[in-house]
Amino acid sequence: MNSPKNHKRTVTTLVLGCVLMFGFGFALVPLYDVFCRVTGLNGKVDLVPVHPDKLGQVDKTRQVKLQLVAINNETMPWRFKPEKSIVELSPGEMYQTAYIARNLTSGFMIAQAVPSVSPSEAAPFLNKINCFCFERQPLLALEEKAMPLVLSVSPELPEHIHTITLSYTLFDITPENEQVAALGGGSLR
Repeated sequence: MNSPKNHKRTVTTLVLGCVLMFGFGFALVPLYDVFCRVTGLNGKVDLVPVHPDKLGQVDKTRQVKLQLVAINNETMPWRFKPEKSIVELSPGEMYQTAYIARNLTSGFMIAQAVPSVSPSEAAPFLNKINCFCFERQPLLALEEKAMPLVLSVSPELPEHIHTITLSYTLFDITPENEQVAALGGGSLR
């Protein structure tokens, strides 16, 4: 026969288990980010500019192919592409280009670009000096603009890496109240 003491112990164990699972769910995202940053997995890159003085010497004995890719999130109604899709550069050499974005809608929108690097092992060696991904990108209806990108590949890039793919995914981050105000439907608060 089950005693009230056994019921209380079972309920306490179940409640404690639920609290621990809930806490683990919250801790999972920050732990994953730390894991990716330490191991270089998932091609995550820091969104902090690198000062040009910290680039190192140019290694003219070596060439690295840089593939530039543009991806729209499925809900992003903009045209988005790199000025040039494939570039050859020497490690340590600073390269300047741009991505072209055009708002195809009849309303004001704000976008944010999220970068990813492949192979993930190359992520720590790709230095962004100036990148449109550091800031939000507002565009009026049907407006087009070149969004600057200045980068360099570190001379410390492992010798076996000959090609790096830098991909940007563009997301719509327009707050609803700003879009309504821009279309003449009210004021911003």
